[in-house]
Amino acid sequence: MRILFVGNSFTARNNLPGLIAGLAAARGITVEHRLISAGGASLRQHLNAGKALAEIASGNYDTVVLQEQSTLPGKNPARMHDNIRDFHTAISEAGAQTALYMTWSRKGAPQEPLTTAYATIAAELGATLVPAGLIWQHFQTAHPELSLHAPDNSHPALAGSYLTACVFLIALLHEDPTAVDLPVKGLDEETAALLRHSAWAICEALAG
Repeated sequence: MRILFVGNSFTARNNLPGLIAGLAAARGITVEHRLISAGGASLRQHLNAGKALAEIASGNYDTVVLQEQSTLPGKNPARMHDNIRDFHTAISEAGAQTALYMTWSRKGAPQEPLTTAYATIAAELGATLVPAGLIWQHFQTAHPELSLHAPDNSHPALAGSYLTACVFLIALLHEDPTAVDLPVKGLDEETAALLRHSAWAICEALAG
């Protein structure tokens, strides 16, 4: 699968595309990926810059993953939805599929506004929803001792990025991460196994 990621540091931090590709490879799937990222960028800024649209128009991708600026879905979901609609038009014209990467709230802030904003536009467009933020919320309720946030309470720690990668494997690639035995530098195997199994169990429970 060829995936283009469009976003900011919430995608770039801890090389999320690389983590996804590693998990996919362990399940026998080759993922080729490219990331177009700018610090703190919104999707509107990416639209205006033109680089992402040009890359999409190349027709080199099966799926384009869109990550909105992390607080915009809660502050102005209408603007976020317009941004995604504009991207979705270009993605569809290029013959690719749209996937929406639902991020998480700041530590201690409510997740629901982000979840609603992403789920609403995904349903409208028929886009694939990768509900990382929702899975984070459920995981942190069950395991408050393991913080998924970095010390700034905004960006992902490595554990957070790894859990997100597992959610991508499930939601986008329809694969079970629980049997993956792939060492991750900086993450002990017990923690990695907990994250893999939790991602699968939470996604299964929500789907049911």
